[in-house]
Order: sequence, then structure tokens, then C-alpha cells
Amino acid sequence: MLLDTQENINSGYSYQTNHSHNKEAKNAGQIEVIKRSGTSAPLDVTKIRKVVDWACNGKEVNSIALESGLKTRLRHGITTREIQDNLINCALELCDLDQPDWRYVAGRLHIWSLWKETLVHRGYNYGNYAQTVQSFVEQGKYDERILTYSTTELEEAGSWINADWDLDYDYAGAVLLTSRYLLPQELPQEAFLTCALLLAMVESPDSRLYYARKFYEAIASRRISLATPILANLRIPNGSLTSCFIVSIDDNLESIFREITNTARISKNGGGVGVNVSRIRATGSSVMGKKNASGGVIPWIKLLNDTAIAVNQGGRRAGAVTVGLDIWHLDVPEFLEMQTENGDQRRKAYDVFPQLVIADEFMRRVENKQEWTLVDPFEVQNELGIDLAPLWGVEFEKAYSIIEANLETKIKLYKKVNARELFKEIMRAQVETGMPYLAFKDAINKANPNKHDGYIPGVNLCTESFSNVTPNKYAHCCNLVSLNLANLEDSDIESVCTLAVRILDNTIDITIPPFEDAKNHNDRYRTIGVGAMGLADWLAKRELRYNNLSEISDLFENIGYHCTQASMLLSKERGAYPAFEGSDWSKGLLIGSKPVTWFEENASQPIRWQKLAIDIQKYGIRNSHITAIAPNTSSSLVQGCTASVLPVYSRFFYDKWAKGTVPIAPPYVQDKYWFYQENKTLHQDQVVSAIATIQQWIDTGISMELLFNLNQGVYFADEPERSLKAKDIFDTLMMSWEKGCKAVYYVRIVQRDSFKEECTACAN
Repeated sequence: MLLDTQENINSGYSYQTNHSHNKEAKNAGQIEVIKRSGTSAPLDVTKIRKVVDWACNGKEVNSIALESGLKTRLRHGITTREIQDNLINCALELCDLDQPDWRYVAGRLHIWSLWKETLVHRGYNYGNYAQTVQSFVEQGKYDERILTYSTTELEEAGSWINADWDLDYDYAGAVLLTSRYLLPQELPQEAFLTCALLLAMVESPDSRLYYARKFYEAIASRRISLATPILANLRIPNGSLTSCFIVSIDDNLESIFREITNTARISKNGGGVGVNVSRIRATGSSVMGKKNASGGVIPWIKLLNDTAIAVNQGGRRAGAVTVGLDIWHLDVPEFLEMQTENGDQRRKAYDVFPQLVIADEFMRRVENKQEWTLVDPFEVQNELGIDLAPLWGVEFEKAYSIIEANLETKIKLYKKVNARELFKEIMRAQVETGMPYLAFKDAINKANPNKHDGYIPGVNLCTESFSNVTPNKYAHCCNLVSLNLANLEDSDIESVCTLAVRILDNTIDITIPPFEDAKNHNDRYRTIGVGAMGLADWLAKRELRYNNLSEISDLFENIGYHCTQASMLLSKERGAYPAFEGSDWSKGLLIGSKPVTWFEENASQPIRWQKLAIDIQKYGIRNSHITAIAPNTSSSLVQGCTASVLPVYSRFFYDKWAKGTVPIAPPYVQDKYWFYQENKTLHQDQVVSAIATIQQWIDTGISMELLFNLNQGVYFADEPERSLKAKDIFDTLMMSWEKGCKAVYYVRIVQRDSFKEECTACAN
């Protein structure tokens, strides 16, 4: 057990003394401390020692080292806050690969400071949750819907708070939690509990406290991680909870400016948005009958770019917009150049994130070094009556062959390129900038359960969430949580998956989408995304590696099954999503629109899948899309685990923050470090194989970053002079398509001759 926390908080570092005593102390040469209340008192070193011992308790560190480091920094007139900051800095300076636990000591000291500040401002810490709620509602901090609960219910909920969970954070997690997610004078467990109560308020009156407690315990113990918009915005009035949006633009001014406005609304509320511009006519196309009048997609992308800058998420950060363009569009070459320094600066867009939406036919031509034809969608529509944008698979291939058969006769505006050379240009841009993202359109749409009701034009900002989008009607939107695999045992999977699906389904009913098309989509498809983080931790704890594909498959089969079953059970309780009839789900197809026979051949427990298919046909399913694995780079720091399902960059590194560098170390590095496969030296073919294995059980997408180390001998132990070549990167990207991955997120490069022990690969 830790030393008594409340005693430390109430006492601080100094005696309670009067001013005359302080004056005498100063004259006697004693060091005076300025307390948070503004009063002063002589320094009491024993109380510093007590706080240090409390912070170091249970960790593999020597508390004397922290004490001795602090003594050189004490001076007359020092504030208690400065003492606290000095202790934290000392702990961070002591942290290294051999003593990573110092980051937990720094985290506890940061939380201690938060507790002390809260005590000064509020007069109490934990212990009166109902009063805190009432006060925060009156101040406009909390959404008044929390008062759906009576004072008696709030008092009961307050009794669930476990303050010890505040002490589980390392420094990076503690700082991110307090700076990004907590409101002024709010404590962590109050934030988690309030979120849980609000998430449960749509439950029946006799069960909402039951579910609120389940939600709270799963969130506060870091088994379920709420996505940033939910954790940051759920408690505040009119907060937007949705993480992911996709809109699609038609080829007319009304649609263009409508979706730019919707993009601004999304950005204002802190969401990320994908904007598909494939329908917009190409450069040199005709406008109002005038030939060669169109400026193509780039000017409109530039407007989206400037919108992202202007509507900057309430001043927190610039808006986040990914712009998608199909690989057949005539403007693809300029699209690839729009973030380079050379060329006309009026046709540059440096603040959007480009994505290319790629057809299987293009990839086959890349493979075979064949020609590829870039065309203008407006001319194709006018001359041949073909709307290319919604087509994929066989339908696209048929339409494309018709287009190529009519070059020069009906299609005048086109350009022939070598498919492989174009792919090399894509790779060159990725090596230089990390982008464009790649969205494999056929794989995405083959797995779409709602083919009867539309198509998926591209991917969201982080490439993991997508569903049907119809211009001026439906805009994809999705709420996310992640399972923290580092903190889960195999026996926990079923219950935690069930809670996660229920949390997200409830979120749909309490969120207020920022525009009508998003609300229409929410109502029709009820799209959610249960993801995962901490796979590297899960593997290390079991002494497994990323090439243990069978064990990885079994884990995600369980996650996929239990999440899908949970949505079916919710449908039985609450009803199916409105577009269910005619969907692949309704036809007995399961995850990825695969037939039951696939599960009979590939699942470790096929009988349960057979029954699930029958149950879904009988009872429906509540959510059209259920699982999606986000990058969760920042939230994984709060969760104390590795990000997403990717290997950790390094066993120990310093992340660069605004206030300096912060030590980052995976939590199981001490006991299982030899099983930690560092991404900076792991061949990315293993990553692609693992992601492809996981993708079989995830019905939406996975944010797959690829990290290529160009230094000599990294991947080739027998050839120390050999380094990675462009052909190796090409083969890995081709492999990601061939194995059925749905998208490639960032491509990261560790540069030759600049190898450093620091993270250069963090998204978000």
C-alpha cells in the first residue's frame, strides 16, 4: 500500500506557522517556502522525504537519489510548486533504459501536484462527488444532462471512485491526461465517472447505475480507452463526440461549398474528416461549354486546406483534413506534387493529408508494368454516361475497358502513363513526406456490408474508419473506443468487448452531430469502431512475437466474435440498424462480408460463428460497422501501453514535447525486453503479415503505418553492408495489397546515417 495520500496532500512541504515565526526563521538563516495559498513557512525536509517515499513506493528506484538531486536546487523563497517541479525534473533526469520506473515516480508527483492545486482551489479533493457535479453544472463546465441522476444516485456513484487508479500513470500519461482531457479543478476519477454516468443515461432507470459502474471501472482501470472527442467533450455542454467523418463532393459549386462548410463544422468540433474529390472535373475540362476552362481539383483542395487552417478546432490545433482522389483521375500527377516546394505556390496545399483511392486493376497493371489511363470524370460522364466514382471491382473494370476503347473517338482529355512508373512517383512522395495514404478501394468495398445501399469512396483521416457516403445525403461518422490489451487477460475479452460495444451504441444516441448529413448517417447505419491498443505488450507478456500469427489470429478472432455478438444482442434488445434489411449481415454473411464457410475453414471455433450467423439473420445487428483499429498514438500514452497494434518504435526513447523531452518506455520492457521487437529494426513484411491476419477479424479498417530503416545491415544480418532499396519498399507495399490490407497510413523513414534513439515515427 502507498503511504497515506490525503495526509501528504493536506500537509504539504511546510509547517502551518504565523508571520512572526516566519520572520524569525528567516533571520535564523532557515529556508522559507511560499505555499500555494500564498502564505510562507519554514521548509520541512521531512515532509519532502515523505512525499518522495510515497512517490517511489513499490517502484524499482532509490528514493535517496531523488532527495539528493533536489537538495542542490532549494533556495530561500522557493515555492512549493517549484519544489514539486524540481522533484519531477530530477526523476526525469534519473530515468533511463536501466531505470525506467523513474517515469512513474514523475507521474505520481505530477498527480500529487494536481491534487494539491485542486485542494487549494476547491477546498477538498475526492470525497464529495455530488457537490462537484452540482458546482460544475452551475459554472457551465458540465453538461446539465448529468443532473438526470438524483443527488442520492450521484452520492452512490461517488462511492465507486478509486483514487489509487490516479497513481498508475507515468509522466507522459499524467501530463497528457491533465493537459488535454481534464477541466480546470477536475480530478481524473471525476472525469471518468462523469463520462460513465453520461454514457449510461440512455439505459433504463433501473439499470443505468449498474451500467455506469461497469463503464467507470473499465475506463478508470484502463481496460477501455475512450477516443479523444468522447473523453474530452462528453462532459461539456454541446460537446461533439464523433472522431471520424467522410464527405464526398459532387461536381458542382453548390456541393463543393456545402461540403467545405461541413468540413468547417467538423473542424470546429475537433473531428477529423476525409473529403473525396474524385467527381470534380479535371484540369483542362470544359466549364459551361468553354473548353480548357477548368482548374481541376487543386484549387478546391486549396480551399479545404485554408479552411483547415482557419477553423482551427477552437484554437487547439489546425483542422485535420485528408483529401481522397481516385487513381484514374487526370489530376493525380499534380495531386502528388501539391506538397512539394517547387512549382506554382498558388496550386499547393501543405496542410491537408493526401490519400489515393486505388483500384485492384491499377495494382495489377503495376505488377505487370502495363499502361494506365488517367481521365476526366466530367468528360467520361458526358460522353459515355459512366459515373466512375462509385464503381469498384468487376463493374469498374468493365467501365474502364469501355473508356479505353473510346480514347480519341469520344474521350479526348486523357493521359497514358506506365502504371509502375506512376506507383514509383507515389512511393517517392511517401518517402519524402510520409504520404499519400493508400486506400484499396476494392478490398474496402468487398467487405462493405451495405453494398445494397451505396458505396465507400475512401477512408477517414486515420484510414481505419469508413462506410457508405452519399453527397448531400449521408456523411460517414463514427465513434471510437479501444481495448487496452496490455491490461486484459484472455478471460476479460468477452465482458470488455460487450461493454465497449454498448458504450459506443449509447454514444450514438447522446451525441449531437455537427451537420444534417452526419445525423442522417448516424441514424441509418449506427457505425461504431471498437479498436485495440497494446498488442506489442500483449505479445511480450506471453513471450510471443509478431510472426506468431496463429496466436494473433486467435486473439482477434475472439475480439471480432464477441464484438459482433454484442451488437447482435443489442439488436435483440433495441432493434437493428435501419439499413439492415438487404445488407450482407441479413444474408448470413459475417465479418468482411464473408460466408460462414470461410469461418468453418479458418476460425479456431467455427461452431459459434455458425450460430452467430443464424442469430443475426433472426435478430438483426445493431451496428453496420463494429470494429476499427485507430492509431491512438497519444491516448496510448495515457493508457500506459504501446500504440495500436503496431510494434513499438524503440524499447526506450525520448519524445520531443513543447517543454522538452519526455522518456517513453513500454511498460513490460523490464521483464520481457528480449521479446520486444523494436519497429525500427523489424522487417515491415512481418508487420504487413500481422496486420493482414488481424484484418480478417476486423470488419472496418486498421491504421497501418510502415517504418523503413535505410541504415546498413538493419534487416540483413548476413550482409552488413546491405541497406534497404526502393525495390524492397515497393515489394512491401505490393504485399500489403496482395494480402488484403485495406489501407496504408503513413510511410515512415529512418534516414541513412541519421539513426537516433528518438521517435521520428509518431502520428497525430
